[in-house]
Amino acid sequence: MAARQRRHSRTAGGTAVAGLVAWICVGTTGCSWSGAAAEDARGAGDPVETLRHAADRLVDAGSSKARTSMEMATGGTRVTVRGEGGYDYRRQLGRLKVLLPQDPAGQSEHRPITELLAPGALFMKNRGAGVPDDKWVRVETAGLSDGNLVTGGATDPYAAAEVLRGTLAATYVGRTEVAGTKVRHYRGTADLNQAAKRASAGGRDSLRAAAKGFATAEVPFDVYLDDQGRIRKVRQRFSFVNGRQKEAVAVASTTLLYDFGAPVDVRLPAAGDIYAGTIAEQ
Repeated sequence: MAARQRRHSRTAGGTAVAGLVAWICVGTTGCSWSGAAAEDARGAGDPVETLRHAADRLVDAGSSKARTSMEMATGGTRVTVRGEGGYDYRRQLGRLKVLLPQDPAGQSEHRPITELLAPGALFMKNRGAGVPDDKWVRVETAGLSDGNLVTGGATDPYAAAEVLRGTLAATYVGRTEVAGTKVRHYRGTADLNQAAKRASAGGRDSLRAAAKGFATAEVPFDVYLDDQGRIRKVRQRFSFVNGRQKEAVAVASTTLLYDFGAPVDVRLPAAGDIYAGTIAEQ
């Protein structure tokens, strides 16, 4: 009888302690393990709605630095184009230096291309193909079959975010880190037609063009948001036929965003600095 009472006392005491710990966790900001577990269970609200508004969080941030990587594969050949620069989300203006892949001997065949990104337009310098070194090439992105998600060798960071406005389905994968920053990982599929309907005025026509030009309007993605809801990394997969090859080209575009609030100076070229001649075929 005495032993049974001691066991009951220990059980009751343990229950009381557990109840006290639970009360402390609810009443204070402590016990991070329970908060993390709860967050892992629920994510950060509805994933679809969260991702549809991720572009708005970039506008709230104002600007950032960016790194891009575009991997293209067709017929057993794979090339990677890399870029680096900055983007002003409120003005929807960006500047990237794009490095083209080296030749098989390890030598670079091209100088880096400077790209200016603007609503509805892409400006390129050091384009080659008979364009003078001091001139810019201007391309209307709404006239491109991919809406400039692929053509420039780097996806416009804000366009990549606006693709997520068309999120059809998404799941919260869990917490992880990107470049030392704690982030939430989501995986899902976006539709370019839906993205175009919800996009900003400056990005709408380009996304419509991509929806028509790609092999499919659905874009699988993985995206990582920080605790402010800002995109830190997004990887999107596109598929298109470029007219020269019968089989579709698979493209994986990755954009890394960091150093939010960093100043970004983008000045679009004057009319006299834009090349008006014919661009040679490459």
